[in-house]
Amino acid sequence: MMALAAYACDPQASRGRRHPEPSAPTRNAFQRDRDRIVHSTAFRRLVYKTQVFLNHEGDLFRTRLTHSLEVAQLGRSLARALGLHEDLVEAIALAHDLGHTPFGHAGQDALNECMATHGGFEHNLQSLRVVDGLEERYPQFDGLNLCFETREGILKHCSKRHAQALEAHEPGGVAARFLVNGQPSLEAQLCNIADEMAYNAHDIDDGVRSGLISMAQLSEVPLFDNYRLQVQAAFPDLSGRRLLYESIRRMLSDQVYDVLHATQSALQQHAPGSVQAVRQLPPLVQFSAEMKAQSTQLKSFLLHQLYRHPQVLQTTEWAKQVVRELFQAYLDNPHAMPEGHASRADLPRAVADYIAGMTDRFASREHARLTGVPNPA
Repeated sequence: MMALAAYACDPQASRGRRHPEPSAPTRNAFQRDRDRIVHSTAFRRLVYKTQVFLNHEGDLFRTRLTHSLEVAQLGRSLARALGLHEDLVEAIALAHDLGHTPFGHAGQDALNECMATHGGFEHNLQSLRVVDGLEERYPQFDGLNLCFETREGILKHCSKRHAQALEAHEPGGVAARFLVNGQPSLEAQLCNIADEMAYNAHDIDDGVRSGLISMAQLSEVPLFDNYRLQVQAAFPDLSGRRLLYESIRRMLSDQVYDVLHATQSALQQHAPGSVQAVRQLPPLVQFSAEMKAQSTQLKSFLLHQLYRHPQVLQTTEWAKQVVRELFQAYLDNPHAMPEGHASRADLPRAVADYIAGMTDRFASREHARLTGVPNPA
């Protein structure tokens, strides 16, 4: 790892863990967080959680696990060039989706509807709940007992109501910035933009692989089509998968360099001398204005042509029904859940925690078991 910049998070100056622990002899605090995340049960479950396409729809589509790995790879590359802490970036990237439900955003939306009168459901907040309490591995504490800086990065979004509740239990903690309009560390900001770059790129790949979007349709999207034209000019006979892969590779590469240049310019303009100074400034890790506009246009294309494709919506509606019916079934019969969930005082939240932790295929099997309705897989 290259020398850290003054504005980078330093594990030796970490704000620490909620439960004090002695330092590890061979790993810094952020490496230790990364290792705990990789060994967690929630991380392993990501391999069977939907990104866009349900797990049973194809072996080669992205899952939450492969998405998280791609975010970590992009994040580490950017962190190294900016003098940020690579291990912290990797830890945040690998943990940022730990709280996602089965069936992707469809599952999240359905669970939020089910919890509307019980505090709602936010997957970012759920990721924090996973690392703060729901993982059961250590004799001294619940959760993974991660550093403040890692937890801060995991909590990417948070409603004011939930931020106030977190702040009441942890004054000045990871939710405080949402109440004072502050910013997280640059490492956390970097993971946010790496997340966007990763899912835009791999959703193009998965969308074309699935046959739901075509290269012809993508000609409407300048951010992609400019690179396709470059590739075809350099390799006139190239077609199919190689043309798609090379176009996406060039798009991602240019986005990385765009973020580097735009962020370096913002850093020069604001000249933060510490992590605390970063938290009091506007967001600094960013696209250029032109790249941001093109990225926004790509996201709009994917929303209308892929995420709202009739075939995707058909499985989305089925997934929402599964989550809603599971939620009601467990409310009616708590002992259909493991005892650790069934005996909790706040039953609706216990049900939400249990469902959110499920993989796609386990949720499908449980739904079939409890309702007698076979799943479409």
